[in-house]
Amino acid sequence: MRYLHTMVRVGDLDTALDFYCAKLGLKEVRRQQNAKGRFTLVFLAAPEDAAILSGEKTSALSPMVELTYNWDEKNYSGGRNFGHLAYAVSDVYALCAKLMAAGVTINRPPRDGNMAFIRSPDGISIELLQQGDPLPPQEPWLSMPNTGVW
Repeated sequence: MRYLHTMVRVGDLDTALDFYCAKLGLKEVRRQQNAKGRFTLVFLAAPEDAAILSGEKTSALSPMVELTYNWDEKNYSGGRNFGHLAYAVSDVYALCAKLMAAGVTINRPPRDGNMAFIRSPDGISIELLQQGDPLPPQEPWLSMPNTGVW
């Protein structure tokens, strides 16, 4: 397992980038805009980590902060601005099976062979991402519904 990123929702992307980059000193290493979903993701890394990431697949090499800017939402309350922790795992199906056997609810099953979400006992959302290419879809994950929120 490898730690990937922590996601934080922001109400004003320019103000957030000014804080995290201009003031705190983090470096932008990747940006993704999704017009259909109406959001922008900006991945930031510490300067030393950003130098390592130059030209590489960012999720595989260094921990980051993911700023999520939802175009239509400006104010978050009740801690909704904190999103999730993310880990790359060698076999998302095997880990989810192990977690289920230990009594952990799989909130978003890995139907796509790539991504699952669980929650800690304190309600912290944790994203599990398959290292490398997604695994072929398989049961019971393929037909398992979502449970709760993540």
